Amino acid sequence: MRGIGIFSGGAHPDLVTEICAILGLPLHTTNITRFSNDCLHVQLQANCREQDVFIIQPLCPPVQEHAMELMLMLDAARGASAARITAVIPHYAYGRSDKKDAPRISIGGRLVADLLNTAGADRVLTMALHAPQVHGFFSVPVDHLNALNVLAEHFRAQDLANTIVVSPDLGNAKSATQFARTLGLPVAAGNKQRLADDRVVIDAIVGDVAGKNVIILDDEVATGGSIIEVLRKLKELNVRNVSLACTHGLFTGNAIERLASCDMVEIVTTNTVPIAAEKRLPNMTVLSIAPLMAEAIHRIHEGESVSSLFVNSF
Repeated sequence: MRGIGIFSGGAHPDLVTEICAILGLPLHTTNITRFSNDCLHVQLQANCREQDVFIIQPLCPPVQEHAMELMLMLDAARGASAARITAVIPHYAYGRSDKKDAPRISIGGRLVADLLNTAGADRVLTMALHAPQVHGFFSVPVDHLNALNVLAEHFRAQDLANTIVVSPDLGNAKSATQFARTLGLPVAAGNKQRLADDRVVIDAIVGDVAGKNVIILDDEVATGGSIIEVLRKLKELNVRNVSLACTHGLFTGNAIERLASCDMVEIVTTNTVPIAAEKRLPNMTVLSIAPLMAEAIHRIHEGESVSSLFVNSF
């Protein structure tokens, strides 16, 4: 893979190192410092001229810090005459700000997409956007990956007799259906109403879950409010064993304490964001999406199809 350069911010160095090892490419150094007035200063430490540059940075907490690092790296690569610049964002945090559902609020998902383009991104590679319409916020090409096959491969090795996949809400039902189809399982969904960032109400489960083992599938677990609520409803319906699968395991606030107190067989997530040792529960499994991201980067660089990676998910 000649003519390619990979850089990273400070958000998730372990993931970037793994991606580079799979590709057999060096990770070029980025020097990120801070002026006395708290402004960030970024310098890419390798030649970018006429290179196919990939800048890898998930927007994980502290989100604003990592977003600004990414913008400055994109600007630096553009100023260094890179031939093409791809922003690789395993977790696009502002995807949850996707609609105007209250007066006088900003649609952050669209604004950050515009900022990435302005900063210098010619292309975006991301994973499991919170809502399909976020894809349309970008004015540059977007390769939108999902981790459904990665998660399904983990569960495929288990005994899935009498098992059903449950989505916490109808908005995630399409992904849950794809995941369930991959495993040959039925699917159900919760009827969810969000009251606040960490408070939801699920008043019904659409589907027959009584007496079955359950895999709850969600794109993202932040505070864990939705998971606790769907668990409560599932217990009322007399389900058996419950496992949780999600792509983005943020586990913010007291999410870990909440999940630790739940009677779940297993919590399965991926490493789109770093998960600190103190957040790794005994029943938690963290799967790597580095091979998938590396393959997508390879295909983008070679001008090959990325969507064909997911032909078995649909």
